[in-house]
Amino acid sequence: MCRACGSPGHEPAVEKAPLRFAALRNRDSRPYLFGTGLAMMADNVEHVITYWVLWEKFHSPALAGFQVISHWLPFLLFSVLSGSLADRYDCRRIIQSAQALFMFVSAAWGVLFLTDSLQIWQACFLLVLHGCAGALWGPAEQMMLHDFAGRDELPSAVRLNATFRSLGVLCGPVVGSALLLLLGPTAGIFANILIYLPLTLFLFRTKFTGHVREGVVLRPRVGPIAALRAVRGIPISPTVTSMIVLAGLGSFFVGASLQSTMPEFAGYLGAGAAGTAYGVLLFANGAGGVVGGLVLEATGWLKPNVKAAVACTVVYGLTSLVFAVTSSYLLAVVVLVIGGVANLAAMSISQTVVQLEAPPADRGRILGLYGMSSGGLRTGSGFTVGLAGAAIGIHWSLALSATALTLGALAAGAYALIGHRRREAVPAP
Repeated sequence: MCRACGSPGHEPAVEKAPLRFAALRNRDSRPYLFGTGLAMMADNVEHVITYWVLWEKFHSPALAGFQVISHWLPFLLFSVLSGSLADRYDCRRIIQSAQALFMFVSAAWGVLFLTDSLQIWQACFLLVLHGCAGALWGPAEQMMLHDFAGRDELPSAVRLNATFRSLGVLCGPVVGSALLLLLGPTAGIFANILIYLPLTLFLFRTKFTGHVREGVVLRPRVGPIAALRAVRGIPISPTVTSMIVLAGLGSFFVGASLQSTMPEFAGYLGAGAAGTAYGVLLFANGAGGVVGGLVLEATGWLKPNVKAAVACTVVYGLTSLVFAVTSSYLLAVVVLVIGGVANLAAMSISQTVVQLEAPPADRGRILGLYGMSSGGLRTGSGFTVGLAGAAIGIHWSLALSATALTLGALAAGAYALIGHRRREAVPAP
């Protein structure tokens, strides 16, 4: 059975099943996973502190909207270039450059808070820089996972990396709120710089560069125009295409909209826009990702293939649909948890399939395309759910978007299956 497609036809790429939590048993990848989780937490701590200060100072809904756009639009614009850089340069230095940019932005916020000189244009500039750091980080981060783990342990590495990132997203608001309360915004944002350091320092110690295991020859000198032109020459199979499309569908139709629209849903469900009941709704989806990642890693129930990715995306779409139409608070919490599990599983599986199918010399650019789809298209959820919700109601907009996601996932799976069968029908030379 094909590992990527889940269809009969040729031998699996890997015959030996990896150990549970294999990436954590690997002494090279273990500190990397912890460092990534901390860096992701620092990213979210910065959001908590800066968003609070910006609202207190400017009370601008437009600026609040720009915060979301500035975070995800760089993924849409620069992920392919970042992937090309990851193909050609030492991924350790690329990640360290991204982390240095994160730390610079936190330090700049701190100086502006300390001097009470923050203006809107400065805030917008720093928000864009923060988003660019995230876009630069993405492809190189995944290349390092492949280099640490190899093909056998790659599913474990990608799944655990996604789990640690989800844990960082969950802990970020808690730690950010604590820093804000105990130290204040100025000291808190300076303290946040320290949380980025473990990953940055570890990368000075590891021998892996993102290219060691497969011995790819690095090709320096790459510019934005050359990177975009090179995309046309990337050999992308129907399986990889379907995974990129699948990730984009989830981002475009649901994406970050659940969190941004949660106050309105909380009010409809009787939880109000504040308090413990509202907090549980916010927590449920992220907690599902963390718990689901650990359970899937421990059990090995899902294999990295197209069928599993499509099934998980369909479950994510259906749970989002149920959440949109239910009036039961308890059911809403349950489907948010299930949706969190399904979303993490779908993203980690699709990312694993892309890495396994991508040619080593072009892996960075293909991961850049995946990042452009999975991250950059999150800006679209502001239109499909947010702006559409203003016109037809948030329940209808989310329900229609979730339905489109479910149908699109099935279509992407069918495309991958047809493409696989056509390749199998072509006689070997």
